[in-house]
Amino acid sequence: MSNVTSPLVSNRPGSTRPPRRTGLIVGIVAAVVVIIAAIIVVPRLVAPAPSPDAAGAQYSLVTPGTLTVATEGTYKPFSYHNETGDLVGYDVEVAKAVGAQLGLDVTFEETEWAAIFAGLEGKRFDVIGNQVSINPERQAKYSLSDPYTVSPGALIVRSDDTDITGFASLTGKTSAQSATSNWYALAASYGANVEDVEGWNESVSLLRDGRIDFALNDKLVVLDYITSVGADDIKIVAETDNPSLSAFALTKDNTTLTADINTALAELGADGTLAEIGTKYFGTDVSK
Repeated sequence: MSNVTSPLVSNRPGSTRPPRRTGLIVGIVAAVVVIIAAIIVVPRLVAPAPSPDAAGAQYSLVTPGTLTVATEGTYKPFSYHNETGDLVGYDVEVAKAVGAQLGLDVTFEETEWAAIFAGLEGKRFDVIGNQVSINPERQAKYSLSDPYTVSPGALIVRSDDTDITGFASLTGKTSAQSATSNWYALAASYGANVEDVEGWNESVSLLRDGRIDFALNDKLVVLDYITSVGADDIKIVAETDNPSLSAFALTKDNTTLTADINTALAELGADGTLAEIGTKYFGTDVSK
């Protein structure tokens, strides 16, 4: 019989243990299996990247999935805090409705008017919702939505007045306006006698007391006053032909979001939502 020892058998009597080389190979194979398993399993433990189809992904929002709206919070009835401290108002509700149409959450960043456009340019928020009047300067610098508030100048008289029916009736009549306002100049341009007062509150008080014949102001201001105090002793008899238009303001490069906000506003106008919000705060639809 040959004395050559089989390579698969140890020289130690009675042992069937594999030689060290085979054990090393088995260990390497096991390690590779563990590494491969880890490569397969670990990605399943990591949160998936945001889907490109997530809400608002196309807008580059300050906070993904959320429309961040800048507003003053001190501008009644557009943006203010009610008796329980909640932020409410016409602009607030319109912004929430637009966000819902876009499938986005809405959060508000209360900002003083003096700093609001700088904040927009600094990307602190996505949009300004605070009665931003549309004018050529803003149109050149910002992306403005379609208007969601339309407010002409209003000619107000006492409810029992039948003499003043329009602007042509103002010659020789008496009004009271702030000397620095455009309403003072408008009244004077129609041949009225105009007294200088501090502002709207003093003007409307004089009108209701019968001490002046008419007053002029922004229609939304008048409607808010009538709704708030229940002033059924005054009425609007005429409106100017060049209304003030207010819109949402965005940065100039944010054209996709602007276009979708416009679509949302059109839908909210068509289904009556804007009219409902306007009636809540002003007693009528002020979106057109």
